[in-house]
Amino acid sequence: MPSIELSESTVERLDDLRVDEESYDEIVTELINIYQAEELTLSYAGDHVGGE
Repeated sequence: MPSIELSESTVERLDDLRVDEESYDEIVTELINIYQAEELTLSYAGDHVGGE
């Protein structure tokens, strides 16, 4: 797995999101899943706007 370096402010923001000692991997995975779900929702909604 690739490694990345995060700024101190990014780590602090991730720490603010942690629940019950979640790992950073769990938080990042959850954020990616949310992003992908929103992207799909926007893409799906865009297919129907003005087409009716």
